[in-house]
Amino acid sequence: MQSDIERKEKASFDFSILENSANGYDGDVTPLTAYEILSQDDDANLVDVRTSAEWAFVGIPDVSSIHHETKFISWQMFPEMNLNADFINMLEAAIPNKTPPVLFLCRSGARSASAARIAKANGYEASFNIAGGFEGDADREHHRGGVNGWKSDSLPWVQQ
Repeated sequence: MQSDIERKEKASFDFSILENSANGYDGDVTPLTAYEILSQDDDANLVDVRTSAEWAFVGIPDVSSIHHETKFISWQMFPEMNLNADFINMLEAAIPNKTPPVLFLCRSGARSASAARIAKANGYEASFNIAGGFEGDADREHHRGGVNGWKSDSLPWVQQ
């Protein structure tokens, strides 16, 4: 298994910016706040940075009832979990307008924070991490989806 350093060296994008930033993005929002932003701003964007396996087996946020479409751009590539060296290119293709809010979502809020930092460093003016992510923290039985996060907040989602 490759170390994070080896993966960064192979990537075409300079991921070292992640270590050089105390926060580096516009802030953390709860899933409920993210949904409220999406409900009130037609130009806001939701980007799910989990892997294709997570989308398929865990579920995806459903924002169709508020006239939005989730963008699916993996931060890491399944199954090796290498950093996606094309992340910014894919983000810029999916969201060329860098002014409206971009809300990043992963399982628990760690990968999405990294994605928010990179987006901010590449000119996205309102780059937010959804704290708690889609599944949130594990409970005492090590199960996710009940403590915090998109699912725990009873926000709409579907199983593919």
